[in-house]
Amino acid sequence: MLSDQDRIFTNLYGMHERTLAGARKRGHWDGTAGIIGKGRDWVIDQMKASGLRGRGGAGFPTGLKWSFMPKESDGRPAYLVVNADESEPGTCKDREIMRHDPHTLIEGCLIASFAMNAHACYIYIRGEYIREREALQAAIDEAYDAGLLGRNAAGSGWDFDLYLHHGAGAYICGEETALLESLEGKKGMPRMKPPFPAGAGLYGCPTTVNNVESIAVVPTILRRGPEWFAGFGRPNNAGTKVFAVSGHVNNPCVVEEEMSISFEELIDRHCGGIRGGWDNLKAVIPGGSSVPLLPGSVMREGIMDFDWLKEQRSGLGTAAVIVMDQSTDIIKAIWRLSKFYKHESCGQCTPCREGTGWMMRVMDRLVKGDAEPAEIDMLLDVTKQVEGHTICALGDAAAWPIQGLIRHFRDEIEDRIKHKRTGRVSAVAAE
Repeated sequence: MLSDQDRIFTNLYGMHERTLAGARKRGHWDGTAGIIGKGRDWVIDQMKASGLRGRGGAGFPTGLKWSFMPKESDGRPAYLVVNADESEPGTCKDREIMRHDPHTLIEGCLIASFAMNAHACYIYIRGEYIREREALQAAIDEAYDAGLLGRNAAGSGWDFDLYLHHGAGAYICGEETALLESLEGKKGMPRMKPPFPAGAGLYGCPTTVNNVESIAVVPTILRRGPEWFAGFGRPNNAGTKVFAVSGHVNNPCVVEEEMSISFEELIDRHCGGIRGGWDNLKAVIPGGSSVPLLPGSVMREGIMDFDWLKEQRSGLGTAAVIVMDQSTDIIKAIWRLSKFYKHESCGQCTPCREGTGWMMRVMDRLVKGDAEPAEIDMLLDVTKQVEGHTICALGDAAAWPIQGLIRHFRDEIEDRIKHKRTGRVSAVAAE
């Protein structure tokens, strides 16, 4: 259980002022120049020692990612790009940071950009986030007025500019290379890798793309020390994490907790338990819509971190926990996700362009019970042909929810087909 003094985001619920004065009262922008004064290598080493893994879903070690940036400039500028295109269904953690605690992100951008030798940073914010964009822009303006951004930012001797760029509502632009294409004014379509963004990213220059939460925790980690941060969670799953719990719990919420908290404690302590009690729990999607669901019986023992969920053939993703009770039509719930991925596919790769629509149409028939039993295996086979055969991970994201459904709830799909068939047979007999 995380105590209040260990929370990094102390204004997640907007109880206090989100202004610069309010942020300073809560300890932000404290000694920023001193942190930068310790040098680039020190910052990166501290981040590596903290064990922070990317909070955008993939869980790649943040310090390691930063170290891929070229040490010396070859004449090209370097960029930090913050991925604030939070479009994963079920995920709503970054919007709370930007809406209520924007200075954590802004200070993080300055320090992270310095560490990567970047004089400019772009925050790419989701098209639907209108109020969040206003709050963030107001905070950026405040920081400029106070001399914390711009020339000699925060008195550190480092010149730094921060730009906020509004997306147009495409889920695919959350993928880092599609985001860069969109930022350059092109169609949001993922690029082939290599070259990776650290070699040739925005405008062909060295670029690192990081999630909002990954950047916003940086100043606090550097102030309190990597040992403090690494003290939370199991080995290789360090730190605090913002969880967004939605669905059939008594109090859906966004809460900062320590990594490796048990699923049961997370739900009981912060969400007031499962609607209708624990016996009513049917399934949980533990990390946003693109990770496979797990049945309630497995999640009762669940540990909310990267490694445990990976062992269960699911994932922590963005830690967007979607809880479903016994009243849920689980087949229809997964069909709804199939519909989403079909709609959001950019169409660049054939397996994804054709496969997402195909999978949705078969799911359509499974929901109604109109399919043949053999189609369940055929659908599973098609998900395997989409997964891993596309430029970006949208193909995997479309395949995994269906694989999870068939893995854990196959009997329910079969029962529905059987039920529909007996209904049809008796109707024919009645004629």
